[in-house]
Amino acid sequence: MDVQRAIVDIADDGSGYLSRLRRAIDGARAAGIPVIYVVIALRPGFPEVGTRNRALAAVAQAGLYVEGAPGTEIHPEVAPRPGVVVTKRRASAFSGSDLDVVLRARGIDSLVLTGIATSAVVLSTVCQANDLDFGLTVLADACLDTDPEVHRVLIERLFPQWADVVAVEEWIESVSGPAT
Repeated sequence: MDVQRAIVDIADDGSGYLSRLRRAIDGARAAGIPVIYVVIALRPGFPEVGTRNRALAAVAQAGLYVEGAPGTEIHPEVAPRPGVVVTKRRASAFSGSDLDVVLRARGIDSLVLTGIATSAVVLSTVCQANDLDFGLTVLADACLDTDPEVHRVLIERLFPQWADVVAVEEWIESVSGPAT
């Protein structure tokens, strides 16, 4: 979720995040698990942004994440091969998007979540997906935040209340079996 060029440029800490995410995507595909990308894209002029939404008002003020603008595309290191791309208009992958329709049409009732930022799209989506009764797994090292301490608290303390929280390699092993 939100692994778009401009967001990666802001948040990537040089820790190998994109290669871990690529490994998770490849592992999902190898296990026959559908990969659905979620991006944030706002309309020119920001008609969907209200002044009371501080985070999005700041995004609009800065002129960020306008549909089709440079930097809004999914980062090329993890770009879809075949894959569904869902556009959202808020922090949660469900808000202002057709993600729920896409998931229900495919009979999907469990999600494996990754993305940037842990304190924005991942947190908002975990909360909403939990309320929608989806089974949840969060890949701890395939989430990234500009604040490492906030990331740590969410991954270690909050998310485990609603989701299984595991590392990419642990999850790949659980869906594909140990390498021989």
